[in-house]
Amino acid sequence: MRNGFYNLLWKSHFLAGIVVVPFVILLSVTGIIYLFKDNYEKSLLQSYSAYEPKGKSLSYEQQLHIAQINWSKTPEAIVVSKSQDQSTQFTSGRFSHKSSVYINPSNGAVLGKVNVSETNMHKVRKLHGELLLGSFGTKIIELVASWMFVLILTGIYLFWPRERGIKGLFTIRTKASKRIFFRDVHTFLGFWFSSLLILILMGGFPWTDVFGAGYKWIQKSTNSGFPSTWQGKGLTSKNNQSRAISLDVMIQKAEALNLDGEVSLSFPKSSNGVYTVTNQTTNFSQMKSIHFDQYTGQIVAQNSWADIGFMMKSRLWLMAFHQGKFGTLNFVLILVTALALTFLSFAAIFSYSKRKTEKGLNLNENIKVKMSLAPILVICILGVVLPLFGMSLVLIFFMNSIFSFTRKIKHSPVKVS
Repeated sequence: MRNGFYNLLWKSHFLAGIVVVPFVILLSVTGIIYLFKDNYEKSLLQSYSAYEPKGKSLSYEQQLHIAQINWSKTPEAIVVSKSQDQSTQFTSGRFSHKSSVYINPSNGAVLGKVNVSETNMHKVRKLHGELLLGSFGTKIIELVASWMFVLILTGIYLFWPRERGIKGLFTIRTKASKRIFFRDVHTFLGFWFSSLLILILMGGFPWTDVFGAGYKWIQKSTNSGFPSTWQGKGLTSKNNQSRAISLDVMIQKAEALNLDGEVSLSFPKSSNGVYTVTNQTTNFSQMKSIHFDQYTGQIVAQNSWADIGFMMKSRLWLMAFHQGKFGTLNFVLILVTALALTFLSFAAIFSYSKRKTEKGLNLNENIKVKMSLAPILVICILGVVLPLFGMSLVLIFFMNSIFSFTRKIKHSPVKVS
């Protein structure tokens, strides 16, 4: 026998799902596409990043000069080549503002220029993360993700076998009506992929606007982010030489470090700035940031993964998992989970479309239930941890109260004096 609390939870899950499911399908589909970003861009950039060595290569100083006069951007760093047939890549900016120019080391020809913000995959990411609506879209996605988290928790409670027993966790009623079949597909996939879905959501939350702002505040307050010197901030070179060492010498020093992943050498930002060597790798224990005096070539400071705070470590690890960066198994897990999310979302839509009026729960019915302290505490905690969920819940409660009040007035008998 289902009690009032179960019926209230079912109704809330159902109505919230109707609103959220179109966005969930969009997120899962764009997420699947973005999973293939590295493979797509590798093939696309092949004509820029690869070349056939012929004769003696130009010095890196010469290639830097070519980049400076043939590029509208100011080169800020160089990617340290790891093979003889790899062109020289100079970069400017970071993340979505990053731009690159590729130089042929043999003849100095400009092989190509790429702005991240103009790539197809960047547009997919913008659609995935902000619906192409900027900051407003980001908040919509955060609201959807917050409700997704709540829907997963309520879905586990609702799906937990009561009438069908433990076999309900492992079976889909294929011979039942289409509505029951699609409902079983929805609940079965939702239950068994719930842990992975929560982990994937956790990978995105630290990068959102509202939750992310709180996360960054705690990170800053607890000093658990990157060390202040990671990007060379506050570090200086001793200008006791008439001339800074050449870029070619610095490239040799960077190569000698034999760092894992993609290695970049950032140029000094001023006459007393430092060279900074960093590497991008999902083998996080090998992440390093090493700073060199631009005049002597001596190491000024260096940081490693051990120097990064817990909050930033968690943020980096969860996002890498979110994007399937930890090898084939991680990639397949994210891909299969995203496909399952797509299927369970469509299954919910099909189940709803096949729904008939039954003697059971009526969506238009006001369900009155006296909740115990435990679910109230859970709702309050979720409302604080996920601020947009909390705000939306307050708004829903407020609007529902107004609706109930106006309906009560409308149906109340008019007294005639």
